[in-house]
Amino acid sequence: PTCHCPDTMIISKKNRLTTYKFLFNEGVLVAKKDKTLAEHESLPGVSNLQVLKLMQSLRSRELVRETFSWQYYYYYLTDEGIDYLREYLALPSTVAPETTKKPASTARPTRGAGGDRFNKREGGRPDFKRRDDGYRRDTGGFGRGRA
Repeated sequence: PTCHCPDTMIISKKNRLTTYKFLFNEGVLVAKKDKTLAEHESLPGVSNLQVLKLMQSLRSRELVRETFSWQYYYYYLTDEGIDYLREYLALPSTVAPETTKKPASTARPTRGAGGDRFNKREGGRPDFKRRDDGYRRDTGGFGRGRA
């Protein structure tokens, strides 16, 4: 049983550039563990097998970090991978992946005076240990009970 499989896979430059551009722009790439998919979910015109093989190549050179969960591969660019793709795609050093950009800070909701979640003037937090409706009137937890 000899395998007549080639050692390397020939991937067109167009597909390689499409994949690398997507990976660089997003900073991450998700690929389903299905080598028979005709097309990758996020990259039209590129087969899933080609994406998996390109990522395998980048992973072996430690340019991406791989995580596998629930039949999906997750590839994250490393700092070396960012430098490599920036050079390969001939991009200026000012361009960076989305994952490295800091999100615009959104205003956090402010808390009331004193910093508590519950307003002390309106009764504050309900005290659930003191109930006057007869529920669990006698204290104590689980055990043998009263004799």
